[in-house]
Amino acid sequence: MTFTTGRGNDIVCQAIDAVASRLVDKEIESLFADMGKAWNYLVADPQLRWIGPEKGVIHIATGAVDNALWDLYARARQKPLWKLLVDMSSEELVKSATFRYITDAITPGEALAILKAREATRKEREAIVREQGYPAYVTSAGWLGYSDDKIARLTKEAVQAGFNHFKMKVGTDLADDLRRGRLIRSIIDDPQYLPDGPDPARHPESPALVGKNAGPTGAVLMIDANQVWDVQPAINYVSSLAEIKPWFIEEPTAPDDILGHAAIRRALKPHGIGVATGEHAHNRMVFKQLLQAEAIDVCQIDSCRLAGVSEVLSVLFMATKFGVPICPHAGGVGLCEYVIHLSLIDYIAISGTMERNVLEYTDHLHEHFLYPCSISKKGRYTVPNNPVEGYSIEMHKSSIAEYEWPDGSYWTKARAE
Repeated sequence: MTFTTGRGNDIVCQAIDAVASRLVDKEIESLFADMGKAWNYLVADPQLRWIGPEKGVIHIATGAVDNALWDLYARARQKPLWKLLVDMSSEELVKSATFRYITDAITPGEALAILKAREATRKEREAIVREQGYPAYVTSAGWLGYSDDKIARLTKEAVQAGFNHFKMKVGTDLADDLRRGRLIRSIIDDPQYLPDGPDPARHPESPALVGKNAGPTGAVLMIDANQVWDVQPAINYVSSLAEIKPWFIEEPTAPDDILGHAAIRRALKPHGIGVATGEHAHNRMVFKQLLQAEAIDVCQIDSCRLAGVSEVLSVLFMATKFGVPICPHAGGVGLCEYVIHLSLIDYIAISGTMERNVLEYTDHLHEHFLYPCSISKKGRYTVPNNPVEGYSIEMHKSSIAEYEWPDGSYWTKARAE
């Protein structure tokens, strides 16, 4: 499965067929034996590369095929995807990634050293995350267009659900954004709304919260502009939001503008505001440059924008080397189901930390999946455990029958009306 926002689905599906045709008649176990090599083969068609290379529709399609292959691999081994990978040897994990075009940032040998340094303690971290869950943040209260009453209600519900990281959309009107930000801050910073009273783990000076502009209850606010500004307007606008104390501004400008992100980060640093991006970073080379240019404080991988698990692993290795936390994007249908696996792989096998990491959670449309993700009462993702769920992305046949374009029952009914 991959993710779009509607129009263009048919184009992506045609591209998926073209990429997937490269695997027809291949022996499946030989593909499983070297998933990095399989990924390199998927992107090696010279004619399909011409309409990329490794970006745009063809790269999204490659991600769908690679993710499907990994899903098949996990199901064949009767393990959730994350478990399949964290049970691999360090050498197998390195073989599962792709390093083409990024060896000036990280080599296979460096990746192996990162894994070896944490190999002996993987089981300990697996036990910890099974018990505690993986930290999450919520965007449900922060969408544009909500009334103040709805923002207040949803924010209080999120606090009661155990979340202490919250994100709001910004960029259409400064006065409106300040008003909404003050409203959210007034709730998340007020101890009366905490579900169980003050929590020592949420002390603003705790290691997990230092540098995040956490309020007195340990609550963190992030803001997201979805690429709305040029560089200088981004600096001016976000500087004017400093009073609501955001941890970072997400996607302040065009996702390909490496130097623009670096300039924004430098300008916002005196305000204590970081920069995050990655949702639209279309391949590992963009992440390489963002990291090399010291352009981001937070690395936001997307399970469908990057071309599948093998390319994601490459970015996880680089982020760990450069010391930048991974906070995946998951604001779309099925993305929460996908990315919990990636965050678990990062924590257990690669970075070895989830102290400063948080994984996005949106609370809509999970009912369409056979193995939906879930959130604990402490605002954390629970660990997928079903041995048959693979990459957790299989949809109910009834949902497909209803919403498949153009002949699903939803669309035929809409046309009839």
